[in-house]
Amino acid sequence: MAPSPSTPQKGLWGQLRGLLLVAALALLLRWAVLEPRWIPSGSMLPSLQLEDRILVWKLGQRLGQQPQRGAIVVFHAPPLLQARGYDPEAALIKRVVGLPGDQLAVHNGELIRNGAPAAEPWLTAAMAYELEPLQVPEKNLLVLGDNRNASLDSHLWGPLPEQELIGVAIWRYWPLHRFGPLL
Repeated sequence: MAPSPSTPQKGLWGQLRGLLLVAALALLLRWAVLEPRWIPSGSMLPSLQLEDRILVWKLGQRLGQQPQRGAIVVFHAPPLLQARGYDPEAALIKRVVGLPGDQLAVHNGELIRNGAPAAEPWLTAAMAYELEPLQVPEKNLLVLGDNRNASLDSHLWGPLPEQELIGVAIWRYWPLHRFGPLL
């Protein structure tokens, strides 16, 4: 009969096993549920500042839940941008302004949704471009940056296929003085 391991060896193995379990759980949560991100550009000013740190809820996307109008979403570069050399692994962040079936246009600096001006309290400047009327196709979204005149978004490359979504930005955790939910 082999001698049983000493108590210090049992304790070390138990600690290692616990550490591996915690690491596996953290990786699973990051992969499937909640992912930290940071804001690299000014396209979402003033809602999101450069270097803000946010949490992205990924589980809703995995369960087939569609983001609502006004939600801030993180997504992979759409096919048109990828075809023009944009990194397919890069992530962009914009606000959902149109859902499948919505009729959208930009006229005289204002977003028109389904024939009426869209209420967008996060905007600080009128749009300096026009967008011809379009209907958002099924399984697509129309996304625009909050800093509309300095944003690479759907007004340039069209509707975003839903399969490009990573998740919905739900919480800002840095800087601390702006800590809280994203609306």
